[in-house]
Amino acid sequence: MSVRADLHIHTTASDGTWTPAELITEAQKQQLGLIAVTDHDSVANVAKAMTLAAAAGITVLPAAEICSTKEDLSFHILGYGIDIHNKQLLELMQHNEALLEQKDVDSIHLLARDGWPVDEAEFARYTYDRRRGGWRALSYLIDKGLCTGVSDFFQRIFTPEHDLGFPEFPAISEVITVIHAAGGAALCAHAASGFHGPGLERVLDILRTEKFDGFECYHSNHSEEGTQRLLQHCKKHGLLISGGSDCHGTFVPGRRLGQPLVTADMLRLDGLLPQDVK
Repeated sequence: MSVRADLHIHTTASDGTWTPAELITEAQKQQLGLIAVTDHDSVANVAKAMTLAAAAGITVLPAAEICSTKEDLSFHILGYGIDIHNKQLLELMQHNEALLEQKDVDSIHLLARDGWPVDEAEFARYTYDRRRGGWRALSYLIDKGLCTGVSDFFQRIFTPEHDLGFPEFPAISEVITVIHAAGGAALCAHAASGFHGPGLERVLDILRTEKFDGFECYHSNHSEEGTQRLLQHCKKHGLLISGGSDCHGTFVPGRRLGQPLVTADMLRLDGLLPQDVK
């Protein structure tokens, strides 16, 4: 049988709940032979995961999921096969992390302005356990009894009505250039999910001039129709094909490690995988 794969997983280095050790334990339970730790704008847990995975007989593809912006929409770009020590890549991710940290501060400020019972000075002192998953402002609002979880946050709080939205991240072309300079391939993440808003065909139209190496065709939030459309697009244009759960440990309900079922023979990752991974 072909090796089972999950090339989209988050840990405590961004907004997941699992440490590298816990991830490898869970990957063994799911009989995964190929994984990628794809934390948002961070590679902090990649090296540790690779060391632990090697002892468990699991291959780890070094990776990260990097934020970008185009036409006021946020796009996540999976950088696979990257040099996790590349200076330009690390600087780009640090820039994005700073933008997200400032967004937390701005979010609490705007909610306070709108009369929510939050305190900016209190938030400045607030810390949270990263093993909870998520991010600082979300945990603060949950602890204040103002939010029930990630879905509630995006449906009711992080909305245009509160002047809240994602930061202006670097352009897609810049992110792809940096990934390539770090020796990696750049694939657009979850293009057929509802994350982007306008639908897959509009997303493909927006991205038609961008130099992606491929797309994440298999994803926990893709419909079968969306998956097949992306596979068709990749095969037509000779692009790389990836897939994964987008699992955040226990943080995002419904996203389970190893789901959807993906095997190495369903992927096209030319030159990125060891020859014995089939």
